Amino acid sequence: MSQRFDLILRGAIAATPNGIAPADIAIAGGRFAAIGRVEGSAAEEIDARGLHALPGVIDTQVHFREPGLMHKEDFAAGTAGAALGGVTAVFEMPNTNPNTVGAAELADKLARAKGRAWCDMAFFIGAAEENAADLGELERLPGCCGVKIFMGSSTGTLLVADDDTLESVLRHGRRRVAVHAEDEARLRERLPLAKESGDVATHPVWRDEETALRATRRLLKLARKVGRRVHVLHVTTAEEIDLLATAKDIATVEATPQHLTLVAPDCYRELGTLAQMNPPIRDDRHRQALWRAVTTGIVDCIGSDHAPHTREEKARPYPTSPSGMPGVQTLLPLLLDHMAAGRLSLERLVDLTSAGPARIYNIASKGRIALGYDADVTLVDLKAHRTIRREWMATKSGWTPFEGKEIRGWPMATIVRGQVAMREDQLLGSPVGEPIRFGETLASEPE
Repeated sequence: MSQRFDLILRGAIAATPNGIAPADIAIAGGRFAAIGRVEGSAAEEIDARGLHALPGVIDTQVHFREPGLMHKEDFAAGTAGAALGGVTAVFEMPNTNPNTVGAAELADKLARAKGRAWCDMAFFIGAAEENAADLGELERLPGCCGVKIFMGSSTGTLLVADDDTLESVLRHGRRRVAVHAEDEARLRERLPLAKESGDVATHPVWRDEETALRATRRLLKLARKVGRRVHVLHVTTAEEIDLLATAKDIATVEATPQHLTLVAPDCYRELGTLAQMNPPIRDDRHRQALWRAVTTGIVDCIGSDHAPHTREEKARPYPTSPSGMPGVQTLLPLLLDHMAAGRLSLERLVDLTSAGPARIYNIASKGRIALGYDADVTLVDLKAHRTIRREWMATKSGWTPFEGKEIRGWPMATIVRGQVAMREDQLLGSPVGEPIRFGETLASEPE
């Protein structure tokens, strides 16, 4: 008797732990049920010949602005953009209003996302002096992906600027901690440079290489002291790359598509404050260092740092203009285009966008096309030619810094636990996102 499945992808070129090769992929009960030559039938079949089936893309850094800042973005629009861009799971940041610093705020976000998210979601707890002692308990709550530390560039109580508070945060908990590493004291000291110039091209001068390097040095010293693994977000400088290459015992590294694609001073001249983000887009010396870090394995994952603001907000005079840009929907298209240009292999792309995030954060049952895993699939056409247009963007902010950019390679379908959320640039059905699950809490000793 032939087996009956929920969904079969026929003839895809599948990126599995065994390599990249043609295979049928059968899904049942939201999990991968058969891979290879699949005999049987399904309630739905997709002809995937000529398309590559990648493990579902996981974006581990997004700001969806809910609650409190929903004129910029919300869970419905942000996850719609994720699904349209081939992303099957996201980690959302805690600097909302109110900040996500406790069990009540986390529960509120989980409730808000239920029935509205087009992809799976998990939420960071923000570290602050007042909740440091509770972080070990908070990080284990269902739906929490871990603790996020802002060493600089934050608002309100989420700022962890001094070493005593930083050490206290690192001592409470066991999971890997995500860190925005910019030195707050140096930022305050150099702020007059930005105010006096009023020119957004000064952004990487104000927030210079030393600002990032000083914070990363402090972080690594304390992480080693207490034996806590850290994940350094959106690394931007050649100097940090050199340092982090010697710290793989304790630290993992994220880069963003923006820092790998845009370059100063051109981006500021062409985009103005639309190119403003923290840490800043820097010159080509740093971009080339990031690409070397990608090709040599120093970078462990790519996150979008999707951080939308309205065009009206971005039009404020610098430096009162807010930092951040939309990115979750363009993460995969940009990386596919870089792959087409020969800057990284398909295997490396998969590691940076699915296997790497799963490994860093100990995500349960995601990150690979393998029997028993969540049936998250991103179907891509490596030969497709598209142009990024704001009309395609789902973000409530209504813009992208990559408007008009021609892309080779495009997401054609997004499948979340066996359910087709997007096909050929159209959202299908209803939002099916659920809280992401994580494996047992790992020991606190460095890897």
